[in-house]
Amino acid sequence: MSDPIRFDGRVAVITGAGGGLGRSYALELARRGARVVVNDLGGAADGSGSGESAADAVVREITAAGGEAAASYDSVATPDGGEAIVQTALDAFGTVDVLINNAGILRDRTLVKLDWADLHAVLEVHLRGAFYVTRPAFRIMKEKGYGRILMTASGAGVFGNFGQSNYGAAKMGLVGLMNVLAEEGRKYDIRVNAIAPLAQTRLTQGLMSQVELDLDPDLVMPLSCYLVSGDCELTHELFSVGGGRFARIFIGECEGWYAGKGARPTLEDVRDHLDQIRDREHAFVPASLAEETAAVMKVIAG
Repeated sequence: MSDPIRFDGRVAVITGAGGGLGRSYALELARRGARVVVNDLGGAADGSGSGESAADAVVREITAAGGEAAASYDSVATPDGGEAIVQTALDAFGTVDVLINNAGILRDRTLVKLDWADLHAVLEVHLRGAFYVTRPAFRIMKEKGYGRILMTASGAGVFGNFGQSNYGAAKMGLVGLMNVLAEEGRKYDIRVNAIAPLAQTRLTQGLMSQVELDLDPDLVMPLSCYLVSGDCELTHELFSVGGGRFARIFIGECEGWYAGKGARPTLEDVRDHLDQIRDREHAFVPASLAEETAAVMKVIAG
């Protein structure tokens, strides 16, 4: 039997940890030895309001079970807020080893009905918020030569979902951020991955009420917590997770059609070769832009 995965001596910062997925992560990491910063603004699902009760309740759960935790009530939606969240970890525990960007809000509208305020608010919390919290944490991880970061993406961005243009764009932006930070962090043993979770949380109440499945956040937790453990060597990967199912999502590229050296393809050429351009039989998954570019150059060079 393999040894259990432990987080003894590790410090984890989890945003949006006052309930749902974040609470599940915080409780499990603390149970396995991590000291946890429980960050939660304590507002409503649309981002309005604030309060200390959500974060405090999770901290009490952790300490009552014999763990160590500190509460943070700062918003991820400003650079100062991001710095303050990480500073809470430094003040309470001296460092940061793990960051889970989980905070989120919903303001769903179809594009033509979308107020700019709803666009900006969702981008600020999900996408810019990940920048604001990750940069100070990444700096610490780089200096110490160790870190684990998890981004919370969504199938709404990866695959699309009606009425969620702001949310989907922000979530797919997190996939791009993960892709780049995985490359920047690789030589410093900073592993960066992302999940697209499916769970019944405060944000999804009423949206999945007809789904007759067990979508408990605790069924997302095992993969998320594994990805931020020292046992995990994976980086630059995206996973679908929910209801006890775990699957890798990948962005691949077809072999495609090459017009030939010196050719100047026309619109009609593209139309006539669409089947070959879209044929997935020999698709591959580039590990980076450099690898994708090398594959393109190889074809062009013959």
